[in-house]
Amino acid sequence: MRVLAFLTSILIASTVMATEEPKYVLLEKSEPFELRAYAPLIVAEVKVDGDLDAASNQGFRLVAAYIFGKNQVSEKIAMTAPVGIESSDQNKSAKIAMTAPVGIESSKSSEGAGNQWTVSFVMPAEYTLASLPKPLNPQVKIREVPAEKRAVITFSGFYNEEKVQEKTQALRDWIKIKNLKPVGEPQFARYNPPWTLPFMRRNEVMIQVLD
Repeated sequence: MRVLAFLTSILIASTVMATEEPKYVLLEKSEPFELRAYAPLIVAEVKVDGDLDAASNQGFRLVAAYIFGKNQVSEKIAMTAPVGIESSDQNKSAKIAMTAPVGIESSKSSEGAGNQWTVSFVMPAEYTLASLPKPLNPQVKIREVPAEKRAVITFSGFYNEEKVQEKTQALRDWIKIKNLKPVGEPQFARYNPPWTLPFMRRNEVMIQVLD
């Protein structure tokens, strides 16, 4: 009974903490693969060095600080839930609603610096580039991502670099079978907070594709 109550409380908490996700149209589904058409979106992102786990944690902290108020509001943001506004006479800061997923993308960094990763949060759909508050940390960049198609593989449980590489290769194989053209680097996407039980976790690898 205690175990059941514990699991029930987690399921309730997960529902309460549901976050906004980017909008897309499902074009094709063949589990665990999907082909999606994403609408344009805006991301806040930061580049960090290190292995996947270290970069993920460091990047998450930097971008989370921005959405939790480490920003400069140039104009007033509408008081619509779940966005909270804090202001003073000279400085204003805004708390931006948490969204999912957290995106992690690998790229080559400068010589001798090791792997570089781009960690990104998708901004809530109510914002535009003009209405988003400016980051106080110059490492955090805001950019618009145009509409695009993405091939996706979904998996649960914990992750590490080896598992992500394994899923990425499986996705590349599926893309080849579907006669699609991959574009750019794969992106690893996390949807859950760190305390989520392994079997309830949702992870994805995404690759932009062209027909």
